[in-house]
Amino acid sequence: MMNLQNLHAPFPPNEIEWRVGSTKPDKSKGLALAYLTARHVMERLDEVCGAANWQDRYEFHGKRTICYLSVRVGDEWVTKADGAGDSDVEAEKGAISDALKRAAVKWGVGRYLYDLGNTWVDLEPAGNSYKIKAAEFARLEKVLLQRFGVPPSDMGNVNEAPAQEPDETAPSSFQSHIDAMNAAGTLDDLQKAFLAAKADKTMSADEAAKVIARKDAIKAAFGKAIVPPNFDAMESEIPYPPATQSALDVMRAG
Repeated sequence: MMNLQNLHAPFPPNEIEWRVGSTKPDKSKGLALAYLTARHVMERLDEVCGAANWQDRYEFHGKRTICYLSVRVGDEWVTKADGAGDSDVEAEKGAISDALKRAAVKWGVGRYLYDLGNTWVDLEPAGNSYKIKAAEFARLEKVLLQRFGVPPSDMGNVNEAPAQEPDETAPSSFQSHIDAMNAAGTLDDLQKAFLAAKADKTMSADEAAKVIARKDAIKAAFGKAIVPPNFDAMESEIPYPPATQSALDVMRAG
């Protein structure tokens, strides 16, 4: 089921992009501004909502581009909108991407990045401008991890097949041993069923104790007069696995 709260979840630090904001007068340092690409925004919408459950529409008003981002909630489409102006490169395409990202923030995608605070980083020349030194990116990723933690690995993708429920109808080995003893028509049958259970190394100590109790109850029901004198001695012919025997000894001592 779609959980829209997952739209707010942080992204892996290596998926966050960075650009330079304000700089020191000598351009040696600048503020690192975190942002998401439009591709990451779309992937998050696909992951949480499902590709068929969100849609975007754009209007252009002069140099302003408005994105109407709609998500299907139940049977209803809910829309949130925001806009952006032309970017420096590829004006129209950049404005569409920026408008999508701004509208997605209203749904919670990447909104946490506004709480990152100021982080100053070392800069280096890049043509007529400046860029963040490559050595700083590892520190920026660490800042994200310290501030927001590790992102969840599962957003609850509605397109994934639901997890297969365990087969509750399949009897366990423990239950099969109980059923075999219950079905015993003679003491010989009971003895065989019990010895088979005793040799089963998959049973826990608690299950083994229940098998013993059930065996004793069925044996009593047959009547003491017909119980062979060597019945209990026969039960000792096959030892329990060491771990099971140790646990049983503790249970009996307590």
